[in-house]
Amino acid sequence: MPNERRGLDVERYAYSDGRYLNLLHGNFMRMMEEKERVTFGHALATDARQITDGQLKQLLAYPWRAQLTGAWLAGVALRDSHRDRIGELLLASRTSFAGQGFCFALARFGTRQDTQLLVDYLDRYLPRLDQFYDQHWAMGALLHLDARLGTDHANRFLDDSGAWRRWADATALRHADPDEQRRRIDELCSFADDYWRSVDKR
Repeated sequence: MPNERRGLDVERYAYSDGRYLNLLHGNFMRMMEEKERVTFGHALATDARQITDGQLKQLLAYPWRAQLTGAWLAGVALRDSHRDRIGELLLASRTSFAGQGFCFALARFGTRQDTQLLVDYLDRYLPRLDQFYDQHWAMGALLHLDARLGTDHANRFLDDSGAWRRWADATALRHADPDEQRRRIDELCSFADDYWRSVDKR
């Protein structure tokens, strides 16, 4: 695995102005004033438009900070040619936090293929009651896609005896509301859509 702080592309896209920290947990939505968030959104969307597929592949090959950022840039720009790699990284879950970006990107791509990748992830990781990864992000993304596509894939995880409740009860998310997870993804996708349309028209 490459050293994360090597390479001008990683420095520019992930570390410049603390971008990865602002993307982490969607911090920019709750920790930035509106004016700062507007500047952040325009810069993110502009970079999502300008970054090459080769540079995106480079980001996805580095550790979690670059992967998180690369997934966000791919998601904002709807670069679904990176779906397979993002899905592979999500299912592997070899690094912390990057899965947040992978779930966002799949929600943003918005197809049944993306739904299946999220279902596969939840099938694999919800039964692992001792592992707190990005299951809540994946559930939010799956609910977002169910609403968008008119499907109901999340239901079997969410019934009273379903895998979500067993996992949530065994982790720090004991009182988590799946609809709250969905609303977060809805909000992030809406943010991305607004700023992507603003730069895509130029």
